[in-house]
Amino acid sequence: MGSGLFRAAAARLSRRSAAVLLALTAAGLAAGGVAWLAGAGGTADVAWLAAAACGLGYALWSAADSIRRGRLGVDVIALLALAGAVAVRELLAAAVISVMLTSGRALEAWAALRARHDLSALLDRAPRTARRSRADRVEVVPLEEIAAGDMVLVAPGDVVPVDGIVAAGVAVLDESALTGEVRPAERVQGDPVASGVVNAGGPFSLRASGSAAESTYAGIVRLVSEAENSQAPFVRLADRYAMWFLPLTLAVAGIAWALGGPARAVAVLVVATPCPLILAAPVALVSGLSAAARRGVVVKSGGVLERLAGCTTLVLDKTGTLTVGQPEVTAVIPAGTGCPDQEEILSLAASLDQVSGHVLAAAVVRAAAEHGSPISRPAAVTEVAGQGITGTVGGRVVRLGRAGWVGAAETEPWVRAARRRVRLDGALTVFAAVDGQPAGVLLLEDRIRPDARQTIRAVRQGGISRIVLATGDRAEAADAVGALTGVDEVIAELTPEDKLDVVRREQRLAPVIMTGDGINDAPALALADVGIAMGARGSTASSQAADAVLTVDQIGRLGEVAVIARRTRRIALESVMAGMGMSLAAMGVAAAGMLPAVWGALLQEAIDVAVILNALRALRPAAPEVRLTAADTGLTRRFRAEHEAIRTDIDQLRTVAETLTEPGAMARVRRMCELLTSEVWPHEHAEESDLYPALNRVLGGVDPTAPMSRAHAEIAVQIARLGRLADDIGEREPDDTDIAELRGLLYGLHAILRLHTAQEDETYLSLGDNTDTGRPAA
Repeated sequence: MGSGLFRAAAARLSRRSAAVLLALTAAGLAAGGVAWLAGAGGTADVAWLAAAACGLGYALWSAADSIRRGRLGVDVIALLALAGAVAVRELLAAAVISVMLTSGRALEAWAALRARHDLSALLDRAPRTARRSRADRVEVVPLEEIAAGDMVLVAPGDVVPVDGIVAAGVAVLDESALTGEVRPAERVQGDPVASGVVNAGGPFSLRASGSAAESTYAGIVRLVSEAENSQAPFVRLADRYAMWFLPLTLAVAGIAWALGGPARAVAVLVVATPCPLILAAPVALVSGLSAAARRGVVVKSGGVLERLAGCTTLVLDKTGTLTVGQPEVTAVIPAGTGCPDQEEILSLAASLDQVSGHVLAAAVVRAAAEHGSPISRPAAVTEVAGQGITGTVGGRVVRLGRAGWVGAAETEPWVRAARRRVRLDGALTVFAAVDGQPAGVLLLEDRIRPDARQTIRAVRQGGISRIVLATGDRAEAADAVGALTGVDEVIAELTPEDKLDVVRREQRLAPVIMTGDGINDAPALALADVGIAMGARGSTASSQAADAVLTVDQIGRLGEVAVIARRTRRIALESVMAGMGMSLAAMGVAAAGMLPAVWGALLQEAIDVAVILNALRALRPAAPEVRLTAADTGLTRRFRAEHEAIRTDIDQLRTVAETLTEPGAMARVRRMCELLTSEVWPHEHAEESDLYPALNRVLGGVDPTAPMSRAHAEIAVQIARLGRLADDIGEREPDDTDIAELRGLLYGLHAILRLHTAQEDETYLSLGDNTDTGRPAA
């Protein structure tokens, strides 16, 4: 009971009360100084005594709290110095000590402006009502009234309110918030459905298997709370040094008392007052917080920054962290000769999908818009949950969805090619039919972020020695991302509880940073020594449970904030040690009777100023950044956008290679040659002539873009070879020798172009990010 009262009272000692105490002590010190200058010594003593009383009360409370928690902090030294100064009537010294004590506390409180929220995002997202079906009517009731066995109607777009079993209809669910899996999941009658997922298809009936309080979603909320409560209390950097400084101070003060009486002992305590400890660490940490914020990382307290500096293991989620977090169309495979071509398939699919609520529909529409494909208004649209959508576009009947829904046979070569891409790359498929005939398939992937591998390297340079990819996604997709980014271990198909186990396992070996962006990551973020949420797309449960939030959509900032944290801690330690060294020297002088208490307080003030100025170095960046001019930044953004535009052309190389044995192969090869010479090579040539000279000027050194320039030369050679080979084959069907040579060239070009564009994205084109202000993305 007493412990609870202490915690409640300590919680009330907020930033506002610390600021009020600082104002009172500073006002008392200033008023006493004015009175003393005016010759009113008695009034000055009263003002200084009032300031000392405020500081004494604060120090007494803080010391009692430290003792209650089983450790002696810097407050004990300050308390002894204040009490001693008042006892021997050194009131000015007592007032100065009070100002230093309360200003340090105010800085610490300000550094923790947003220490932690109460999981409001989780609660806001949770449904408050449910549609309960009874007899021939549907009624909206408070969620608390739902009990096991009740029938619940889940409308399109609804968050499933309770766990249950599909009773009627087919449920198409977006489970990404809970599992990290971007692929929509289908549940048929009799299948279980977890609460917290989103209905991405048509309405369906759910038979509740329990109450809302017993649901999966409510369990995640409880997991977060339990994880937060399980963290050990943070020990302030200042208090750790006080553990050895306190007995030393008392020993020197005791010697001074024995040599010269209580006044000399008080003088020792005054110069020993750990103002460098009280001020230097908070100032450095606040400066580090500001430096991190300028780079787009909001760290919620100075204690978090200090813990971050000591972490050596990083546990990463995949979806939205190392990957973009939303599917993108990466290829369109036509069904064969006489079928609509890739652009027509994309145009028809986007026209129909613009009225669909399916989780993949927006990606198809977005791809058509980016490629400039025409989008028309559809008519007579019908969507069947779990199967697909059909409608009329420009007088043509279009179907999108599963292979069986559009009439595509699994034995067809183009269907087999699509299935192989699913197995090899973890792709998602949307099959298309036009006027009753299978037309082709769209392949979608959650693409790896261009800066993902660079981020992993930067994180390692920041002092992280072990990186674990922990995701709820499928093992095939997770392993591919892990191999490309260079993490140490990949653990896939995890539930929120499993992620907690991963964090606990790693914490037994080293302090852990956890990074993620989904509701399923929130418990692990709360449990980790430091949780960092990807918050650029808005405030989520993960942002509220985390200790820090990345407010820009650039995971490369993780490496930067790790460096900032370590540099901030180093500067704080330097400031503390320098300040304590000067204080120890002053203690020796005071013990010898050569430094009165008042002059000791003023000397301590000078020491404080010195250590604060040193601590403010944490505001400055650790090293000069590569900065581009506005014109150079425009170039990097232009070529990054062109990379997005030609990515589909590059992916088509693989598709053409896979269909060389089918009719019309040479027509596809010639179209590919035309794309390479009219779109891809002009882009590479423009990089050589426009972008690389600007980068050479900025980066300095001896031709830093030489390796990439060599790749351009090889790309030109291979494109020319492909064109000559196509001309040599002419109009005839290719024989086995032709196919082998064509396939080698096409696959080779596909590999070198993908690698080349990825390397440019990671290195040169990411330099434009340094012009960011770090403000949250819109």
